[in-house]
Amino acid sequence: MSDKNLLTSSYDFFLPKKLIATHPAFPRDSAKLLVYNRKTDVVSHVKFSDLEAFIPKECALIFNDTKVIKARLFGKKLSGGKIELLINRALNAHDVNVYIRGKVKIGTRVLFDCNEKLTLHVKEVLDDGSRIVNFYSNDKLLRFEEILPIIDKIGHIPLPPYIQREDNKNDEIEYQSVFAKEEGAVAAPTASLHFTKEQHKRVCQKYPHAYVTLHVGSGTFKPVECEVITQHPMHSEYYDISDSAKQLIDSEIPILSVGTTSTRTIEFYARNKGEQKGEANLFLHPNNKPLRVNHLLTNFHLPKSTLLMLVASFIGLQKAQELYKIAIENEYRFYSYGDAMLIL
Repeated sequence: MSDKNLLTSSYDFFLPKKLIATHPAFPRDSAKLLVYNRKTDVVSHVKFSDLEAFIPKECALIFNDTKVIKARLFGKKLSGGKIELLINRALNAHDVNVYIRGKVKIGTRVLFDCNEKLTLHVKEVLDDGSRIVNFYSNDKLLRFEEILPIIDKIGHIPLPPYIQREDNKNDEIEYQSVFAKEEGAVAAPTASLHFTKEQHKRVCQKYPHAYVTLHVGSGTFKPVECEVITQHPMHSEYYDISDSAKQLIDSEIPILSVGTTSTRTIEFYARNKGEQKGEANLFLHPNNKPLRVNHLLTNFHLPKSTLLMLVASFIGLQKAQELYKIAIENEYRFYSYGDAMLIL
């Protein structure tokens, strides 16, 4: 293996701003799909609606059924100062890890404008700048699941920072997969966004399939900042593998993983047999290749991101660089609302 595999600079590239997708394709399956076959070394350019023509006959699909919550909130301190908050993840029943824009210290209280008289108390300030907080309604300490219906009324869909626009009502539908079920993500599993209800139903009727849950955290957007990628502190995310998914993973059938989040979940399980739920912090890269996933459906990712490194774990650094160059030349749309790639 070349040392280039481990250099963060190897995963950098220039992307013209016009190729950053700020709105979803409509309909969903009209997005472009780049198909790369590793056996034949052939690249095909099709539409996502053509996906079924490329899925191998002997194959099972595993989807991530996490649901994005309205994790972006606006409130004010008792002093009147405005704050913007992004929920990152629940740490336990009551403690929530958040990012807050604005000066807040331990003991700060934040008020939110809603009938439930929702307030936030800052409990701890962490080294990475995030905070551990508790939420209250009418001075009653809330469990995380009790917060969700309240923020569903007052919160905003947490669009990725590079989209650079305010969220709207359309995002509440489009920044969510058609099979989203388990609330808890603050970022969408974006490969899933391309499926229409009809296409998802067709694929599920034709192929064995199952669902895992990985609640995607904001760390998914964090670029690798150290010179050597293995020095990067990989973020941790809650996962839960259904019994039907466990059965497929434990079988011999080839697996097509829908998205990097499903892949991280499956591969974490493959390295920690028997643990169907917990915290996954697996970092896949060319020197740490997949053990169980055979095929990958994914979007086009940020430079120097762990997601691009995950793609390279399937096809190698050089081929990943080559395919991204082809995608840019062919004006594929990048990132969360962008186009897709299928690796066979």
